[in-house]
Amino acid sequence: MANTLLTPDVLARQSLVTLHENTVMLPLVYKDLSREFEGTAIGETVNVRRPATFTAKVFDPVTGIEIQNATETSVPVVLDKIADVSFEVTSKDLTLHILDFDEQFLNPALEAIAQHIDRALLGLRSDVTAVAGTTPAGFEWNKPEVLIEAGRLMDIAKIPTANRYAVTGPTTKAQWLNSDIVKHADKSGSTEALRRGSIGRDLFGFEAFQTQNVGQAAVTPAVGQPTTEVGVAFHPNAFCFVSAPLEIAPGSNASVMTYKGVSIRVAYDYDIKFKKTVVSLDTLYGVKTLEKERAVLLKGADKA
Repeated sequence: MANTLLTPDVLARQSLVTLHENTVMLPLVYKDLSREFEGTAIGETVNVRRPATFTAKVFDPVTGIEIQNATETSVPVVLDKIADVSFEVTSKDLTLHILDFDEQFLNPALEAIAQHIDRALLGLRSDVTAVAGTTPAGFEWNKPEVLIEAGRLMDIAKIPTANRYAVTGPTTKAQWLNSDIVKHADKSGSTEALRRGSIGRDLFGFEAFQTQNVGQAAVTPAVGQPTTEVGVAFHPNAFCFVSAPLEIAPGSNASVMTYKGVSIRVAYDYDIKFKKTVVSLDTLYGVKTLEKERAVLLKGADKA
């Protein structure tokens, strides 16, 4: 029986799931993927819908209820990045079972795209001005209690208490994991966080994660530069990720699929000149800070 080639549709479907599972920041931020974005080219601006906001009113039995407009506002986001990974495969590679192909090729390729997207989203930290981790004593950046201070700042800013996340780097994670609060998580009846290797599922009202894409401080930081890792605590609506389906060239062997706010294009073609098959994965996207007030940096003091 002849082997069946893996099609772009199959590769694209598997790629989206793998990409979403490999990212840290992407699942935590606001995403908008509308059909009106189809056919968008790199450098174009799209208007991202922001969730509607309402104000609770006191009911007056004489005048009745007050109808509020549920009009969604929008914010412009430039789709200025295409994350791309292209690689060569043999005809034999394309006859592998999808799980084998995923392990050998898709996973490493999509890990690279995932890291790229996470770094782009973490780059939005430069827009955030609120800081926790320098004062007061006992709430320093290298202690999980810093989230108490971050929560206080977010409470003052009237940020919803639900869906609060914290993303830190390897050094912060190591410091936090040495805390009795995290080490003794099993005493609260839940060891899920420790089994998964994450920092904690409910630390002072935050779900905490770590990623290697939170860079380390410079060995000899200049004046004004951070002396520690710079993590971030935030609500999803602080940052947004926007993806748009890329066009498929007529006659090309390609497929575009979307999953949970992310669009990816997978194409492959045989290069007759060099007798090789090239597989290409790419995604068009843009990132933007929606409300910096919904985020707090987790860091120590800058170099004086």
